[in-house]
Amino acid sequence: MFDQFIINSKRKQLIKPGQKILLAISGGIDSMVLLHLFERSEFEYGIAHCNFRLRGDESDGDEAFVREQVEQHGTAAHFETFDTIEYASLKGISIEMAARELRYGFFERIRKEFEYDCIVTAHHQDDLIETFFLNLSRKTGIKGLTGIKEKKGKLIRPLLFASREDIERYAAENSISYREDSSNNEVVFQRNFLRHKILPLFSELNPAFKKNFMASVDNLKVAYDVYKDAVDDEIQAVLTKEKEQSVISIPALQNASHPKIVLLEILSGYGFNASVVDAVFQSLETHSGKQFFSKTHRLVKDRDALFIQELTNDEDRVYYIEEDDMELFAPFNISIERLDANDFSIIKDPTIACIDLDEVQFPLLMRKWQQGDYFQPLGMTGFKKISDFFIDRKMPLHEKENTWLLCSGKNIVWIMGHRLDNRFKVTPSTKQVLKIVMG
Repeated sequence: MFDQFIINSKRKQLIKPGQKILLAISGGIDSMVLLHLFERSEFEYGIAHCNFRLRGDESDGDEAFVREQVEQHGTAAHFETFDTIEYASLKGISIEMAARELRYGFFERIRKEFEYDCIVTAHHQDDLIETFFLNLSRKTGIKGLTGIKEKKGKLIRPLLFASREDIERYAAENSISYREDSSNNEVVFQRNFLRHKILPLFSELNPAFKKNFMASVDNLKVAYDVYKDAVDDEIQAVLTKEKEQSVISIPALQNASHPKIVLLEILSGYGFNASVVDAVFQSLETHSGKQFFSKTHRLVKDRDALFIQELTNDEDRVYYIEEDDMELFAPFNISIERLDANDFSIIKDPTIACIDLDEVQFPLLMRKWQQGDYFQPLGMTGFKKISDFFIDRKMPLHEKENTWLLCSGKNIVWIMGHRLDNRFKVTPSTKQVLKIVMG
């Protein structure tokens, strides 16, 4: 494996002679194998370790282990501790996304401050395969199926040639010490469910599954390059950028060879996911004024154009609940649970919503209410404007201004803390219940 590592790094020019490398080392088997490979090489390197304080003593134990390892070898090292939960709360994102932002922000800061040429992580072949299936399950374009790149800007992943079995074998042969992350065995997480339940079945079906999969991904990468050249030409005819906004010409978009693909490629660059892009595309023939939100941008449809602007006003802030989220910390604490309908009993609490899981489409989004919003109040067959609902309840202005809506696509599911929409209630035919609790 060491020879493959050196050959792969040099042949693909991932790491060049004389470069100073920053290794991301967690203490797990993947990163400790990466560290061992660099110790054997002639590359100049230092290490960076993040303590996210998510697993209590276990997280502190990981940090102590890494410190001990680098002290034994006299390696330059950089350590940082984060309050990941607080950061997630402030940013209104999931714990996983918060950890990712903190991790790569820290790596980049250290890279610049200490003049490292690039950052190296221990992602391997199985990570690429898992990412492919996760992207596929969440709805993606062809780019999402090309997997993790070996080199992206200053970020290098030189172990993508190696499988998890290769790494485990190398660790055993070289008596490499490492820390086991207990969360890796929790099947509740989507990536771990794929790792432990789904992907082994593919290998049972075809022992050459991983080898063939990697060859298929290489073919997809070539296809994506061809596809991107063609789409980029069409984007130039559709998109113009002004000082404070980007503008998509609807007539030019509709004249494109593949308008929906062009729209997806443009909007994904502004943080809009595939489900929102579908809704935008369906709105092209409707009246003006419809608005769509990503975490960073707002899109407004006019008669002949789509205007994209960066969000600057908190009133425009939108928070997403992805299918695998279990908790959010903004705009307030939220816990999310999925229950079998047989284990469920009705809960009469306005801060708890019990929803028929089959009736909603992820990602769900939370936003402030707007004039013109309407819903079907629980227990009623007709629709009602939310503004009228507030008047009937004699809600004071400050309470109205602080009211959030949970939405599935363009439909309101729940006036959070007040009333569920009748279309999403639990019924005798419900199979699974989505329980959302406001903390």
